[in-house]
Amino acid sequence: MDTKELIKKVRKIEIKTRRLSDHIFSGEYHTSFKGRGMTFSEVRQYQFGDDIRAIDWNVTARYNEPYVKVFEEERELTMMLMVDISGSESFGTKNQLKKDVVTEIAATLAFSATQNNDKIGLMLFSDQIELYIPPKKGRSHVLRIIRELIEFEAKSNKTDLAQALKFLSGTQKKKAIVFLISDFMSENYDQTLKIASKKHDITGIRVYDSREEKMPNLGVVSMLDAETGKTHLINTGSKTTRLNYEKYYNENVKYFKETFSKSGAGVVNTRVDESYVTKLLGYFKSR
Repeated sequence: MDTKELIKKVRKIEIKTRRLSDHIFSGEYHTSFKGRGMTFSEVRQYQFGDDIRAIDWNVTARYNEPYVKVFEEERELTMMLMVDISGSESFGTKNQLKKDVVTEIAATLAFSATQNNDKIGLMLFSDQIELYIPPKKGRSHVLRIIRELIEFEAKSNKTDLAQALKFLSGTQKKKAIVFLISDFMSENYDQTLKIASKKHDITGIRVYDSREEKMPNLGVVSMLDAETGKTHLINTGSKTTRLNYEKYYNENVKYFKETFSKSGAGVVNTRVDESYVTKLLGYFKSR
């Protein structure tokens, strides 16, 4: 992609996503996540109306009367965008590929954080960490993130969510608002998610295509596995084959939802032909 075309694409995405973040998401984002970044201030005696979850049991036991921990809201938060750029993200049967929708979602969230004067960082991953941009503020920084989302080419087509979450835990020492954007066609990340969720406020945004949910009956067809690069002849006319595929897909989605739920992390599901605006807005309001 030449520089002119890249600048044009970046500008197009900025205009669309900035409008959304300015008029729709900035207030919702701030309301949803304010108070999530808290620093310890002091311990004081319990007062009527205090949240019992704030009780400091050690101090309470020492003085034989209830004391609570007081926290102050951090004015500035840190948002980390963790974006899956493995081979499966290049799939799409509607107007857009999954990776195009992922880019728009990431850009919208980044501009929303900018409105709140927060820092934004980016991690692009496959089965390895492809690119890491440390959190910073400002429009030029967000535009750099959008450029990388558009033109960065992964070295690997495979996916390893556990590796990405491990990297997050190792690099982000302070609490961050984390959006993990992927199709979540991966397994065995429950333990690393559990560890990362203890420190960070994590939301998994699953972007998928309707054609991934069920295998159509097209007879014997040649199919390319985007993550392994191998081509297989598949008899889609076989009911057993279609049912096995559907079962595998549903188990994968179930694993994603249950794993995030058990870890106390948020979940958003959006299909490429649906309005991710509606989905994100609904999620923010539900918080």
